[in-house]
Amino acid sequence: MRLLLKELTRFTTQHRTFYCYMFLSLWIFLLIAGMYRYMGNAEHSGNLGNGGGSGVYGPGTGSAPASSNIGGDASTADSSASQRFAKYRERCAPLAQLTRLDDGGILEGWKLQGVLLVIRHGDRGAMSHVHAQGINCGVPVDGDSLVNRYRSFLHNSSSSASGSNHMYWNKVGPFHGFPLLPATERGCPLGQLTYKGIAQLLHVGDIMHQIYAHPLGLLLKPTQAQRLSQLGTTPHTLLNSDEVVVFTTRYRRTFQSALALLFALLPADKWLALNVRESHSMAFCFGDCSCAQSVVLQRRLASLADRQLLRRPDVLAVMQWIGGTLLQHTPTEGGITNPFEVVDAMLTVLCHDANLPCRRRNGSQTASTQHAQELVDVINIDQDETSSNLLAAAAEPAQQEAEAMPETGETEACVEPGHVDALMSFADELSLRSARHTYYKRSGLLRAYGMIRHIVGYMLKMISGDRTKFVLYSGHDCTLQYLTAALGIVTKQGQTIAYASRLAFEVYRSEAHTDYYFRVVYNGRDVTQQIDFCEGGKSLRVTRDSRGNKADLCPIENIIRFLHEDYFAPLNATNFKEACVTSVGNPPKANEF
Repeated sequence: MRLLLKELTRFTTQHRTFYCYMFLSLWIFLLIAGMYRYMGNAEHSGNLGNGGGSGVYGPGTGSAPASSNIGGDASTADSSASQRFAKYRERCAPLAQLTRLDDGGILEGWKLQGVLLVIRHGDRGAMSHVHAQGINCGVPVDGDSLVNRYRSFLHNSSSSASGSNHMYWNKVGPFHGFPLLPATERGCPLGQLTYKGIAQLLHVGDIMHQIYAHPLGLLLKPTQAQRLSQLGTTPHTLLNSDEVVVFTTRYRRTFQSALALLFALLPADKWLALNVRESHSMAFCFGDCSCAQSVVLQRRLASLADRQLLRRPDVLAVMQWIGGTLLQHTPTEGGITNPFEVVDAMLTVLCHDANLPCRRRNGSQTASTQHAQELVDVINIDQDETSSNLLAAAAEPAQQEAEAMPETGETEACVEPGHVDALMSFADELSLRSARHTYYKRSGLLRAYGMIRHIVGYMLKMISGDRTKFVLYSGHDCTLQYLTAALGIVTKQGQTIAYASRLAFEVYRSEAHTDYYFRVVYNGRDVTQQIDFCEGGKSLRVTRDSRGNKADLCPIENIIRFLHEDYFAPLNATNFKEACVTSVGNPPKANEF
């Protein structure tokens, strides 16, 4: 007996570590089991409180297209919506996105002769009537210091024509009587600039001020100019009509964007002395405008986009659902056939951090069926076959939705994050494919010819000792689309141009000799190497700053040679008139993306 006890004691002592592990494992298992039981009870209680989590738009209701998020946890979706849609909000140009990156201004051994800046206007209301009640398109409640300073300056320096708070441009010309600020602080008026758009251009102007104002001598006062004149130095002095040149289309959103940018760039006295010139075309073509071939190319590209949409019935259904929720279309308007129209409406929600919209509908299956039928009946006999097919396909989701609807009653359903992902991802893919297509390049060459001629003309003025230091073109997304396509600049956004986008041509003179160069910067990124006549060894690489960052400078003669000798080569023509009447043969697979 004593021997047995001795052996047991020895065995227990030797395996003490094993017993500790066993006890610890059992304790961890019980702890995890208890946690899972607690979490399961909490989830069950939550489902009882919200109707089991099915929602009125879940499977089987026929209210909305299938979504990857439907039936999921709504609170989780709401908490992650901001992060989930961040990539789509890049086109909204949040203020944090407007920063200085590769922009030049001061390069060691080089003098900045002038800058030509092409911009898209800032944030605006949708181009179609949308259900946007409660969406705030203004600046944050605590305000924006630049907006407050600009608004205060306008209130103190402008007179009102009617005694209201709207301040107007009082100078003689095409913009006489144009308001300088949006009509409301929080509103999203149809196609008009918002206060958020004003804030964006003020911040872009502030960046331009930091980069270009001092090197271009735009900050010198009259007393300084007189002193420099006495010393025999050429002054960059009082503003005249040639020192800062401004072109804008006759839209309030481009006019207000231009003035907001220039307010942050220039001293107040020079801003007050500005003269604003009108461009009669969104392409800023200045006479070289009418071109039948560019219209043909754009129609071909649009037809390819329509075919791509027809291959995606899921996207077509989502487009109809979101469009029917957001847009204020009537049945006689032919339904929704343009995904970018719906994307534009969706940006009113995404750009202003609003909740995804819902809709409440009354009616029966008959009424919905009648609406679906009207979508097909309004087809115009002048439309091509693709458009007719697209309208017919657009009516199918509405017909299916009508069949699934109950006979009577009221149904509420919402746009889901999965719907937004489907629509925006398709739009991004289509945008990138379009930007890489030969039709896009050719159309851009024809549309941008007049503007590139105009830009080169001002470059020659800058290098010939003219007083012109800064030229601003305040335009639209298509303005930058044509220009970047003609120059061969392609970004990951494709043909999508964000609000407040900027394309700068910086003109430099070497301090060691009299050679002149330029560089191109798009939204702060140096894209000079993307241009065919500047790529590789055609450009000069120089040091940009004390940290050793580099910049690419392209000889001025390269763009002059391109304009006069090589511009129309891709179009098998020698001049603009010939290119606009000549039908260029289609390359292989031109009718595909």
